[in-house]
Amino acid sequence: MNNNKEAERAELHKTIWRIANDLRGSVDGWDFKSYVLGMLFYRFISENLTAYLNTQERSAGAASFDYAVLSDADAEQGRTETVKEKGFYILPSHLFANVRERARQNANLNETLSRVFKDIEGSAIGADSEDNFKGLFDDLDINSNKLGPTVGKRNEKLVKLLDAIGDLPLGSFSDHTIDLFGDAYEYLMQMYASTAGKSGGEFYTPQEVSELLARIAVSGKTKLNKVYDPACGSGSLLLKFAKVLGQNKIRQGFFGQEINLTTYNLCRINMFLHDVNYEKFDIAHGDTLTDPAHWDDEPFEAIVSNPPYSIRWDGDANPLLINDPRFAPAGVLAPKSKADLAFTMHILGWLATSGTAAIVEFPGVLYRGGAEQKIRQYLIDNNYVDTVIQLPPDLFFGTTIATCIIVLKKSKRDNATLFIDATTEFVHSGNKNKLTEANQQKILGAFVNRKDVEHFAKLVDNGDIAANGYNIAVSSYVEQANTSEMVDIRALNAKIADIVARQAELRTQIDAIVADLERKRA
Repeated sequence: MNNNKEAERAELHKTIWRIANDLRGSVDGWDFKSYVLGMLFYRFISENLTAYLNTQERSAGAASFDYAVLSDADAEQGRTETVKEKGFYILPSHLFANVRERARQNANLNETLSRVFKDIEGSAIGADSEDNFKGLFDDLDINSNKLGPTVGKRNEKLVKLLDAIGDLPLGSFSDHTIDLFGDAYEYLMQMYASTAGKSGGEFYTPQEVSELLARIAVSGKTKLNKVYDPACGSGSLLLKFAKVLGQNKIRQGFFGQEINLTTYNLCRINMFLHDVNYEKFDIAHGDTLTDPAHWDDEPFEAIVSNPPYSIRWDGDANPLLINDPRFAPAGVLAPKSKADLAFTMHILGWLATSGTAAIVEFPGVLYRGGAEQKIRQYLIDNNYVDTVIQLPPDLFFGTTIATCIIVLKKSKRDNATLFIDATTEFVHSGNKNKLTEANQQKILGAFVNRKDVEHFAKLVDNGDIAANGYNIAVSSYVEQANTSEMVDIRALNAKIADIVARQAELRTQIDAIVADLERKRA
């Protein structure tokens, strides 16, 4: 991207964030994101549908066709065919631009928008896209007291919201600047997560970390059958595959599961805003560990995930889980208070024989004893752990801990595990650390080369890991560089003696000055 485009993008980001903050008033930012992002989505699908129908009709000979000015009655005849293609339908009077135009004069704006959102979701009922649209606008609660104490006040806020989102310079669809919608969404999610502390941070993986995970998972491949994230949050991590490989290189699309309902809705919205059509994504709502979706799907060639750290789960309190084919092979379940390795075992179960999984993990899973040690033993003895990467601290929102990445593979060429110490691979940016492109490339280079690099990478035979109690902490294998300076003790002692002598001399001078002053005063 050239500098001019970058400058435009930075300017757009500043505008978006200013608008989002001006609008929210007394509403908590993390709560208000549903309104900003929901309205952005409403504008996007309105313009997306209009551009699609205009292109269709104009290429069929109706040169001046404009769907936005068609009557609702005339538009109805195109509904069935369009839903088959796009997965949804919006009547001309319900398009974002048309609702916005009449919003200030519409005393029943809240009712109009409620009906519009209900009808958009309703247009997919009975179609293949039904699950992709169901409940998508639930978090955009038009009648919430958060927006204002009265209908009038709420409608005022909604007018401002429509105008602000409508004024954003996101290009026209014919200019191929469609990525600006996805880009705006990504930026907003990052800003909301960074200002929301822990509550927001847990749903968001910084873009640089996402990119590194995706690059690791696709290393050596130019196309994939489909990609998966079992704790997909707002979907940003999954969508990095499209950036790294290209959207048309992922044949069957993007699959994921998310337990938090609001975040699940944001994830589906994120897919649409990145122009992923309904048949190219399958995001499920629910608990991946106890009620996994995609059980009957073919295994995934690439999996990336940043599951929640050390959360509680049913574990051995649920007698069904020890016989679950995902967890049974290890012979033990992850502790009830620490589900980290349960996610790891689930991911291994969903991974294709030729696939790669890259998982962000809490560092304790690398060395803690008990059940976790037994699970590590299973993973190492079966040669599933390809690489362990220690990341720098303070990369993530909501936590300062130094996380790590565990890379799993089922078809390795050696019987060893690579350890990479990337603790110093960062730049400080704002109040966080950040992986630069150069940092990412250095980590990727070591991952691909799979050779020892002094103080950075070490390939360790799995037998040696077994002899070390299946501890897979990077610091146990990669020796850190000695950054302390060599000190000449004689020179140092001479310097200290000189300082002491100088100090004594100064004291004598000060005493003389004080005595002189007292004499004069007397």
